[in-house]
Amino acid sequence: MKLTERLDLYERLMRLDKPIGILLLAWPTLWALWISSAGQPNWIILWIFMLGTVLMRSAGCVINDYADRNFDLHVERTKNRPMAAGLVSKKEALALFAVLSICAFLLILRLNKLTLLLSCAALFLAASYPFTKRFFAIPQAYLGIAFGFGIPMSFAAQTGQVPAMAWLMLLANVFWAIAYDTEYAMVDREDDLKIGIKTSAITFGQYDVLAVLVCYGMTLAILAGIGGWLKLGLFYYLGLTVALGVAVYHYTLIRGRERDKCFKAFIHNNWFGAAIFGGILLNYWQATWFGLRSFF
Repeated sequence: MKLTERLDLYERLMRLDKPIGILLLAWPTLWALWISSAGQPNWIILWIFMLGTVLMRSAGCVINDYADRNFDLHVERTKNRPMAAGLVSKKEALALFAVLSICAFLLILRLNKLTLLLSCAALFLAASYPFTKRFFAIPQAYLGIAFGFGIPMSFAAQTGQVPAMAWLMLLANVFWAIAYDTEYAMVDREDDLKIGIKTSAITFGQYDVLAVLVCYGMTLAILAGIGGWLKLGLFYYLGLTVALGVAVYHYTLIRGRERDKCFKAFIHNNWFGAAIFGGILLNYWQATWFGLRSFF
């Protein structure tokens, strides 16, 4: 096999051709970077975290496909993935995971000790998540912790500590991850039932749509509470309102439990995260703008 073909397989294994995972990992990290810095993040830290997001999401995809290689064969949507199809060996996958993890760790080395310690926990979460589908009834909750761990790391990198605010934001992300990954799991429910792995879509059963809506509601309620705690302005709540509109749109997609529409709702969660970040960004931009006007 030519080198270009081999690299293409690695790209597919890391799912760089499907950036939704990177975006779902990036948005909560961006929320935390802006809130922890009151709208003025350190730009070096910002670039480190964004590059780290790409690397760790890629590493997570590799170890997920390694763990699920025998299951993916029996799922229509995943049977052609490189490992399931036998196009990438187990040794290659583990080596790629190690390289990606080391590169992410090297990025973090220039940050403080607390961030370094938290990065070890983040790596453990990313590596262990795929195996929770064997025994945990709602592995999506574990995914929410793994995908949201950039939140406490962001606070640690910029302030040297992880306040209660960061853990509340992480909790909000857990509820969001349960919502969007349940939509994702609804696509594969029949296949997952046959092969015996656990997902929230199976656990919630006939209440899956209701559970998704409750989780969206909890996400927004927690973030609204954080806004009140920090005395954030109108733009912040406008962002939450737009996100609520996105969640309502997702309900119209998933209520019939059609596979294609459930997958569309999952992909569309990029806009849910973006709306929240937009509100945060505008809130601090407004504060800075009016501060400059009063100065002059």
